[in-house]
Amino acid sequence: MPLPEEIYPGAALVKTEMAGICGTDVHLWKGQLPIALPIILGHETVGRIAQLGDGLERDWTGQKLNVGDRVTWNSTTSCGLCYYCAEKRQPTRCPQRRAYGIGYRCDEAPHFLGGYAEYHYLRPRTSIFKIPEDVPTESVIGAGCALITAIHGIERTGIEWRDIVVVQGAGPVGISALAVAKTAGASKVIVIGGPKPRLEMARRFGADQLIDIEEVSEPKDRIEAVRQLTGGYGADVVLECVGHPSAVVEGMEMCRDGGRYLVLGHYCDAGTVAFNPQVITRKQLQVFGSWSSEPRHLKSALEFLRVHRHDFPFDSMVTHRYPIEMANEALDMTARWESAKSVIVPK
Repeated sequence: MPLPEEIYPGAALVKTEMAGICGTDVHLWKGQLPIALPIILGHETVGRIAQLGDGLERDWTGQKLNVGDRVTWNSTTSCGLCYYCAEKRQPTRCPQRRAYGIGYRCDEAPHFLGGYAEYHYLRPRTSIFKIPEDVPTESVIGAGCALITAIHGIERTGIEWRDIVVVQGAGPVGISALAVAKTAGASKVIVIGGPKPRLEMARRFGADQLIDIEEVSEPKDRIEAVRQLTGGYGADVVLECVGHPSAVVEGMEMCRDGGRYLVLGHYCDAGTVAFNPQVITRKQLQVFGSWSSEPRHLKSALEFLRVHRHDFPFDSMVTHRYPIEMANEALDMTARWESAKSVIVPK
């Protein structure tokens, strides 16, 4: 496709350095989310500014932008004027919200609106962030949208000092939730998931206890294991990062009475499950949902990666690199859970 002949005021053209493959990309690839086609996938991207449109002088934090700067950006834009943006301050629920790599057709100019390409066009009002020099590109992409999703969700749920936390899922969102929970003051974080390489990654990120779903295969046994690890009471906070409906039913039973439960992993509609709402009243639970993130969460994530680079090795999440021509192989590797993080590196 042709590069844009004109960069509109407030827009930018970025040469892509690396684009992450997210679980959502796999769902899109498999046709499990309704989107307009054709599309360039990729909503986790780092690149260097090739051209700046008139009036675009600073990033979201106020730092000066120049050609050649290494940047990332919030993959979504909201209108800023609607009921949810302006009045309720819930921009992730904006009806006009659209996402790079998900919400823009590539057969319409300016074409380059996803990360799996040599260039990426950033439309006016995109929240751009200059990446600190001491934060590797691999850290930004290794964390991907999982870290900002976890920051947003845990912000809504709250983790108090010395809370015991259970994380359901050892994928990118689960690993990110583990890291955020540890820095939020959790006294113990128990991670439930698989396969073993992902659990080993969770151990590297500081998980205090691991429950392997291949070894503890029955939900009732996993619930009992959590109770044994929490003095018989259950966890103060349980974070669902799986995306499978059955995990929600199981996870609520892992909460202590009066505990908090966050549904974080269900970006896609994975179907329904039989559920008894009396569990919520019986256990007097607080139940939360969180969707995507806002620009302020990306600002927090970049600072998190800078401060905790040696505590949480997000750069080591990048385990498999592919050229654009092998995007299908990269997506398949992610779909089969055989990589911690597969990435696209354009030539």
